[in-house]
Amino acid sequence: MSTATVAILKKYWGYPHFRPLQEDIVDSVMEGKDTLALLPTGGGKSICFQVPTMAMEGLCLVITPLIALMKDQVAHLVEKGIPAAAIYSGMHPDELDLAYNQAVYGRLKFLYVSPERLQTNAFIEALKRMKVCLLAVDESHCISQWGYDFRPPYLKIADIRPYIPQTPVLALTATATAKVVDDIQFRLGFKQKNVFQSSFERKNVTYNVFHEADKYGVLRRKLETMTEGSAIVYVRNRKRTQVIADWLNSVGISATFYHAGLDSKTRDERQDLWMKGKVKVIAATNAFGMGIDKPDVRLVIHMDLPDSIEAYFQEAGRAGRDLKPSEAFLLVSPADIKKLQDDLAQSFPELERIKLIYNALGNYFNIPIGAGENVSYPLVISEFANRYWFSVVEVFHTLKILEKEGFLILSDSFDEPSKVMIKASRDDIYGFQVNNPQYSELIQCMLRSLPGVMTDFVKINEEVLAKKAGLTAEKTVEQLKKLEAYNFLSYAPRNDKPQVLFLTEFIDTKHFNLSKENYHDRKREAELRVKAVIDFVNNDEECRSVQLLRYFNEKTRKTCGRCDVCLRKNSYSMDYQSIEDQLVSVVGETPMQVGEVMSHCQGFDEAKVLDSIRFLIDNGVLQMDKKGQLQQSGNKKSRHC
Repeated sequence: MSTATVAILKKYWGYPHFRPLQEDIVDSVMEGKDTLALLPTGGGKSICFQVPTMAMEGLCLVITPLIALMKDQVAHLVEKGIPAAAIYSGMHPDELDLAYNQAVYGRLKFLYVSPERLQTNAFIEALKRMKVCLLAVDESHCISQWGYDFRPPYLKIADIRPYIPQTPVLALTATATAKVVDDIQFRLGFKQKNVFQSSFERKNVTYNVFHEADKYGVLRRKLETMTEGSAIVYVRNRKRTQVIADWLNSVGISATFYHAGLDSKTRDERQDLWMKGKVKVIAATNAFGMGIDKPDVRLVIHMDLPDSIEAYFQEAGRAGRDLKPSEAFLLVSPADIKKLQDDLAQSFPELERIKLIYNALGNYFNIPIGAGENVSYPLVISEFANRYWFSVVEVFHTLKILEKEGFLILSDSFDEPSKVMIKASRDDIYGFQVNNPQYSELIQCMLRSLPGVMTDFVKINEEVLAKKAGLTAEKTVEQLKKLEAYNFLSYAPRNDKPQVLFLTEFIDTKHFNLSKENYHDRKREAELRVKAVIDFVNNDEECRSVQLLRYFNEKTRKTCGRCDVCLRKNSYSMDYQSIEDQLVSVVGETPMQVGEVMSHCQGFDEAKVLDSIRFLIDNGVLQMDKKGQLQQSGNKKSRHC
């Protein structure tokens, strides 16, 4: 282990030592080896590329599809005094140019990039001039066609390696089957296989499946008996997050809700309330949890079936990061399995409907055939669906299929505040104000109140800026737009809508086709994942932890002893032990009628008593004569010996 990396870990992150496996991964990266790291949710994956980068010369190029997580990590690095930037859809062209220039001229240690950017000429030209010491691929399971979240732009990652031939790649993910592990290394062009994998076993987390029609009753009982810590309640519908949070508050359990449709300020406020323990429960969709490191989550409750074991395992894995005993409950009602199967069927619309929706997108955004490549548009799915009389569900799933096919990328909504950067030099500013005095107050206000506005994009609030400049908000926006038209500054207005980025030029639907891999094979893989979820919830004979570990190709015979299956079996065994002890004490060497024996076993389930009698006869502990009377045989063997 390098003392330099430990010193960096302590200086910037405050940890005196690495977590298990982190040290081995960092050493592998420092040795220049292509490395695949499989660490559980909360296992500290970001440390594995951030620490070695700080010990090396050059920048780390981080590929991740999660814009919210990207922005969050950049903010945390900048807070630590580490220069970092991000490039993603919806940014102002001048913001992109600034980020590229900072990377090229060595002013950054980390550049976060969404995978679709790798295909653009601007990125490739900038990459050729960058000094990249490490290529980090987060959520690397997305590169595998066998993964649960396959994304075609990830396939382009290997294409950029020839531009940085001496740069090692570090692939990171929390969940991957053996098939996906091999595929990740192949797709990323590993020089040789090199995998560091911690056990998927979480000894402090108990997994439970409850078949229960009254989910709200179970939810309330579990939360009321939770004496410390916090809880997450996962659902698959945004509206239900609020319904559940409101209901919990009405019964005296403090709760809030979270989903991707909320603006970033609201999301941050609610996340902060929960993180600080001001509310006990957060009801959320799967948009919640990425990058969240709250150690005292005692309960994770799923009110709906997830669509894959991988998704369930990641979400349930947010419990017990402090290694204290924690529980995960998956609540299943009789209708849930059919709903999951119906959702799967809706996830793959017919080809003609897909073509129709794709064509409508072109009309909606006024994109002519042959145009639109690498252009981003704001899209509210419900508005688009209503205009063209589509259902929101079929539009959403069509967009996901088009995303898998590589036509476009759909990002969740995120609240991007307004930003401004003055492009004019100080000498030019003076001359401009002399010739255009009507803008002088606003320009002076920006120079006084926005530090760094002449070298970087600075976040602004138009209303606050207007008040300081003595203008109305409307006049301020008008002047900012005119100043941009004069090329005096760059103005990026607030963006709080989802973005759809077209990766290819818009094509005529006569030539539109879906490949077998990205439609039929994807559908088959989705069917297998749904089947795995159904098998998991219906298998009441095997320990839940054993089932989950087997799915990820980790074999164990050791049961957890705490899940719903283990507890039922333990209770079952205890019942039979008590019945058999009672039978052996009642039945002596003198024959007794079965009915008389049964009368001495009141309080026990009759079926279990009869089953125990048969077992004891089969194993020679009791014997039955021709009259059907029972007596001891002298053999002391029982099912527990």
